[in-house]
Amino acid sequence: MTESLKFLRADLAKLAAYKPHPGGASTQPLDLLDTNESPLDLPQELKVKLGNFYQHSLEANRYPDGGHTQLKSAIAEYVQESAELTDQITPNHISVGNGSDELIRSLLIATCLGGNGSILVAKPTFSMYAILAQTLGIPVQTIERQAHNFAIDVEQAQVAISNRSKETTPVRVVFVVHPNSPTGNCLTSAEIEWLKSLPKDILVVVDEAYFEFSKLSLVAEISQRPNWIILRTFSKAFRLAAHRVGYAIADPEVIQALEKVRLPYNLPAFSQNAALLALQNRQVLLPLVTETICQRDLMWQELSNEFASDLQLWRSQANFLYIRLAKAKDQDLELASLVTKLKNCGTLIRHTGGGIRITVGTEAENQRTINNLRACLLSIS
Repeated sequence: MTESLKFLRADLAKLAAYKPHPGGASTQPLDLLDTNESPLDLPQELKVKLGNFYQHSLEANRYPDGGHTQLKSAIAEYVQESAELTDQITPNHISVGNGSDELIRSLLIATCLGGNGSILVAKPTFSMYAILAQTLGIPVQTIERQAHNFAIDVEQAQVAISNRSKETTPVRVVFVVHPNSPTGNCLTSAEIEWLKSLPKDILVVVDEAYFEFSKLSLVAEISQRPNWIILRTFSKAFRLAAHRVGYAIADPEVIQALEKVRLPYNLPAFSQNAALLALQNRQVLLPLVTETICQRDLMWQELSNEFASDLQLWRSQANFLYIRLAKAKDQDLELASLVTKLKNCGTLIRHTGGGIRITVGTEAENQRTINNLRACLLSIS
């Protein structure tokens, strides 16, 4: 660090800025299958409605609704309906963020900041938990997953939870993804029972970003477990990645804490309206989920049949597939080479967690991906 920048925290030098897409030019247009976005944009009729809202209703000189009143009510109704809950979900159970990332950051501020605790994650998983914790100076404790199905090593996790030594900051928050990214597996009954057994002074964060694909949710636990919080997003099934809308479902007291630490006017009026419009038109948007699931399973089957000796594949309950090389001497090095070759062929995928994650795209994109994988694997062999 230069002399003139010594006002910056010294530990920031060890961190790297998040880069969503790898740099460098490609030889042709890319199929963007690296960030788990929906393969299709909003239907034109909904874009027209959004455009009309901007032209005729939005007052650009006014701040947006800082309490997200309409949107919270619509989200509560959707959560109640989609999970068929007997316990009522109200707007007081909902907090809205500028993407799930903001909600994760708010949770960390509300729980661990100032040396109050560390977080526990099982790798591989969504990288932003650790990244956001590190930017706030919060310790991150990591544990392993089972090699065959990527379930959390519960015994190792319990050791980390029980460790209250002076050298280790006690775990205050446990992050899990259901289904996990990048591996696509849902929580097992053993993992869920372990989460239920955790002390009440530990916050359990269940990230359900891919709920619409798995149809499995733990939101019913909220009424009985005030130390649990569910995170979801509009970026995947609802096709609103550009609008950055995430939401949390939790006990009203936890929601009040999040509301205290979030930035005022954190979500633009246009994004609030887009999310509200998406919920009002979910019968139009969500049928694509069924098509994505069908394409995911077809892609898994074709890759399994053709590349059984070259690739390790796992079943996924999300909108992506996770793959490793079966015969690699240096997995990460050879995967990095494969990712570069695929990019040069026109397919952009994500190298993460010791494997590659391929977002399920349109039928045409998926077929191009399979063809490009075939060509690249042949060139490696």
